Amino acid sequence: MPTSYSPSIRRRRLSSELRRLRAETGFTIAEAAKHADLGRSNLGKMEQAESKTVPAAALDKLLNLYEVHDTQTREALHALAQDAKQRGWWSKYKGLFDDDRALPDFEAEASTIRTFEALCIPGLLQTPEYSHALFEGGRYTSLPEIEQRVAFRMARREVLNRVQPARLRAVLDEAALRRVIGGPEVMQTQLMHLLHMAEMPHVDVQVIPFRAGSHAGLTAPFAILDFPDPRDSSIVYVGTIAGSVFFEQEDEVERYDVTYGDLQGSALSTKQSATLIQEIANSLRE
Repeated sequence: MPTSYSPSIRRRRLSSELRRLRAETGFTIAEAAKHADLGRSNLGKMEQAESKTVPAAALDKLLNLYEVHDTQTREALHALAQDAKQRGWWSKYKGLFDDDRALPDFEAEASTIRTFEALCIPGLLQTPEYSHALFEGGRYTSLPEIEQRVAFRMARREVLNRVQPARLRAVLDEAALRRVIGGPEVMQTQLMHLLHMAEMPHVDVQVIPFRAGSHAGLTAPFAILDFPDPRDSSIVYVGTIAGSVFFEQEDEVERYDVTYGDLQGSALSTKQSATLIQEIANSLRE
């Protein structure tokens, strides 16, 4: 699979560096834009990662203004600008999501993905048959579109199979295991696949049993993505009917981080969870 990095993360990193350099040299955004002859709104978009491309000439003007003369630093920032405008493998599925940023964009560079699902198996752990049946349960959609959505979801799973895979921590409500999607055979195969993935050293699966009663996740599923570079702050993804929502502010991410900790506290251990998953899988054979 081509792009193994996230263009959006590179864009965020470049914008952060540009803000830092401007602050260190004491320029206001209006002053910097005037001296670099860029236009205040253009520079503002660059600094807020809203500009998909940062032209090499514009970047050179800013680096000259900020007195960045070190060749290695300049080359690194130009490399970020170049990476930021590349198209990821997910771009061919653009019609399946409304936002310019897609979840796989961030998954591509994530070191850890923490996800919570209440009603279905997390996308990264789904089998093709389960995923197909899941999409069939929505509004009427043509078979070709369903197959495209399944292919897109299966392609996302590569982040768990690459040389340095992302670490996946999944917390599921027991309801996600009990709802028979696609019939007993499809569901039983899905649960066995879930058990297989849970044996992987980089995958943890925990289940919140019905007997736990009320818990912190009775609102909406979400995922927290952490990145290996400390300059890249974590991001929260929430999928909605109207489209994807990403939370990036520190206080917003902190709230989800705390909630995820609470969910893990309500869940069974990974070993106990595996036992429950196996029991449910066995019941589908009867």
